[in-house]
Amino acid sequence: MDTPLARLEQKVEQIVTLCTALRAENHRLRDRVGTLEGEKQDLAERMTTARARLEGLMDKLPAE
Repeated sequence: MDTPLARLEQKVEQIVTLCTALRAENHRLRDRVGTLEGEKQDLAERMTTARARLEGLMDKLPAE
């Protein structure tokens, strides 16, 4: 009679462990997404600056 209860307890412990691990992974992934979004924004700004500089240089080129 005690065996089904012990099995249930073991399964509940496994679920709790899995939930804890998934929460930790979710937190790490959210941090990573935040970092990547910041890098993306930085790269977008750098591309905009580079585009403006190239357009300025192209305007200075003599017409053919």
